[in-house]
Amino acid sequence: MKKEVLIILGSPNSPSGKLSDISLSRLNYCVHHFQPENLILCTGGWGAHFNTSEHAHASLAKRYLLENNIPEAVFLDFALSGNTVEDAVKAKEILSKLENIRLTIITSDYHVDRVKLIFNEILETYTMDFIGVKSNLDTDVFEALDQHEKSAIEAIIKNGLYY
Repeated sequence: MKKEVLIILGSPNSPSGKLSDISLSRLNYCVHHFQPENLILCTGGWGAHFNTSEHAHASLAKRYLLENNIPEAVFLDFALSGNTVEDAVKAKEILSKLENIRLTIITSDYHVDRVKLIFNEILETYTMDFIGVKSNLDTDVFEALDQHEKSAIEAIIKNGLYY
């Protein structure tokens, strides 16, 4: 049986390191679906659009998971990425050291289609499941993010992925 690796994609936090509701929804999904035999890979470094704090987003995510009774021993190295393509590229480097694994990629509902497009290309040799956690955003915020995702997908389809 393949070992499951839960990959939690980075998302915004405040300049002081407070995790956003988007981040918390992804992390809480992980907490509620974690099994002791799972491994966890947190993504997210720094970027003007999601993290300007002194700590990598992945380290903030790990701290939250540890506070919610996820054991230290299950964490893989951080994928210190600045965007979704880097999430996949940097995760691939870390995952290449493991054998007989399957991936569960945890992101948000508005983001999951683009994540599938990117991860299915960059990590094409892996068995993957994609989880789009309900984001519970105000309608206007959700629609703006959804429109951004549609534009980003169109650009990938038109221009291909650069990595």
